[in-house]
Amino acid sequence: MDLGQQEADMPEYRTEQIRNAALLGHTGSGKSSLLEALLYGARAISSRGRVDNGTNHADFTPQEKAHHHSLEASFLSLDHQQTHINLIDTPGLPDFFGRAQLVLPAVEGVILVLNAGRGIEPVAQRAFEEARRQGKSMLIVINHMDGNGDALEEVLEQIQTQFGHGCLPLNLPNADCSDVVDCYFKPDYDTPTRFGDAQSCHDELIDTVVEQDEALMELYLEQDESITPEQLHAPLEQALRQGELVPVCFASAEQDIGIAHLLDVLAQVMPNPLEANPPQFVNGWDDKAEPVELSLSAEDHLLAHVFRLNIDPFVGRLGVFRVHQGTVRNGQKLFIGADRKPIKVTHLLKLQGREQIEVAEAGPGDICALAKIDGLEVNAILHDNHEEDNFHMVALDLPQPLFGLAVRPKRRGDEQKLAEVLHKLVAEDPSLQVTHAGAENETVLQGLGDLHVQIALEKAQQVFNLDMDTQRPSVAYRETINGQAEARYRHKKQTGGAGQFGEVHLMVEPLPRGSGFQFASKVVGGAIPSQFIPAVEKGVKEAMNEGVLAGFPMQDIRVVVLDGKHHPVDSKEIAFLTAGKKAFLEAVMEAQPVILEPIVDMHVQVPQEKMGDITGDLSAHRAMVCGTQALANRQVDINAEAPLAALDDYATRLKAMTGGEGQLSMAFSRYEVVPPNVQQQLIQH
Repeated sequence: MDLGQQEADMPEYRTEQIRNAALLGHTGSGKSSLLEALLYGARAISSRGRVDNGTNHADFTPQEKAHHHSLEASFLSLDHQQTHINLIDTPGLPDFFGRAQLVLPAVEGVILVLNAGRGIEPVAQRAFEEARRQGKSMLIVINHMDGNGDALEEVLEQIQTQFGHGCLPLNLPNADCSDVVDCYFKPDYDTPTRFGDAQSCHDELIDTVVEQDEALMELYLEQDESITPEQLHAPLEQALRQGELVPVCFASAEQDIGIAHLLDVLAQVMPNPLEANPPQFVNGWDDKAEPVELSLSAEDHLLAHVFRLNIDPFVGRLGVFRVHQGTVRNGQKLFIGADRKPIKVTHLLKLQGREQIEVAEAGPGDICALAKIDGLEVNAILHDNHEEDNFHMVALDLPQPLFGLAVRPKRRGDEQKLAEVLHKLVAEDPSLQVTHAGAENETVLQGLGDLHVQIALEKAQQVFNLDMDTQRPSVAYRETINGQAEARYRHKKQTGGAGQFGEVHLMVEPLPRGSGFQFASKVVGGAIPSQFIPAVEKGVKEAMNEGVLAGFPMQDIRVVVLDGKHHPVDSKEIAFLTAGKKAFLEAVMEAQPVILEPIVDMHVQVPQEKMGDITGDLSAHRAMVCGTQALANRQVDINAEAPLAALDDYATRLKAMTGGEGQLSMAFSRYEVVPPNVQQQLIQH
């Protein structure tokens, strides 16, 4: 690696000179290779590395080198045309989409990288939708243009069909795809293009941008439809912010085609932190949270957001953060969230791949890191004034974990270490989840897919020296009710001394899927003293956790306590807890109890000739095919919904049916009632 620099070598940049962008896209699109080409083109590195031999600058961890995939977000920067460009490489495997999602609050722009030979793949589709939801400016790069000349026009049409006709090319491939033809900065109208023409592309770009500004539109017409990129800059940034324009660039990272043009686009087209949609900060929590408008000034109170955490058993916690307002300096005292005790900044770091470069300060727009501070967590806010104790960013809607493994330590006595290591894994990657199944006494590590969980377990062994035994956990079934019912139960116990007495009359009714649990009391006249109502709720919750049909937790139920009786001497909390629990169980058994199973939304990409085999296999496993879409390179995307329980070995089946060519992406959709025969099997089991 040749990234080492000294603090003195790091120039200072004003906020308007900074660009922050994350590279997202499906695995195989060439994100890491594109980043390598950009670094080399800007002379930020003296030699290019490669993904296949583990020498590229973005994938430097032992796990990434062994798997030849990006598994973590990595941070690299370059300088071009008096701008400082921070680039974040993200994993492209579907299982790691949550890790890619975590970096989005730190950037203004998203570079969506597509493989010209495969078109829009599932992760790219999800990335576009998520970036749009967060209001990020988009740039699409069609990579691998060399060798895929016949597919390029089709891919551009696919982009415009799926992402909108505001996706317009800033360059076009030349006739033999050996270079790109500029359609924006200095349009080249003379060089033949593979398809389309530079004049039409330029005119369409200008028309889209000037529509944002009436005065500029008049000037455009006065100047005989001639206008400079400088005059276009402000309305172009507005079009990017509003999603009216998504620039598209053709490139080949491996052959250095279009890289110089792409560097110009990053410096001159992508927004700086003052031009983008503002960060989404709020003050307070839940219903009392109010939006906060930041000044984005370097002189104001500091507000910085921690969006990436790495925990090393020897170095401790390394938290990567984005400064949104104010300035952080070495020696400064800061607060983390609502903590009253300050921390001292002793090592302010700029990350450049594996290198950590000490810097003196960081202002709005900067992305830096702090090391060896125990209180750092993902989504923590760093600030320097207690007025901002309750400031935080709007929470991300991370994907729901789908797959899990029950884990236990191989060595007896490592139970506490297991809990600590699992906590660290989830702290680093909140799209992982640890649950405890009481009935089976299982600790389950859940992730977005098998690979997600396996990589986490591998890290536990390699980094934290914890060996675990694993087994498939039970599917996360749930129970609920389909009807309304009432029940009354009297708990009465006399044991010679003080007795127990409590009577509860309650009603249960179903709630919409995903609503959880609601509890209310309509007791009047003190039939049940108010201090005993929480005991009734506790009893109900105990029964819900244990289930009534097959021992699965219950959800989507509303419980209303209607009436009851108490005894002035014998009534106690335990009596009403027991009465509430038994009354609930009796009511549920009369309310058409059913078992629910998790349903997933799945996208399967396969060669067209395999589509019949795949759809037939899906139908045979209780899946419903929702639609198909033709992709580039004779591929087809099959969208289906299926019960998670039917997909236990689906990845293996898919590989066998497609000769290893099939790709699978899944996300949790909802819970649905299981068929009667499945319910009977689960009850008997």
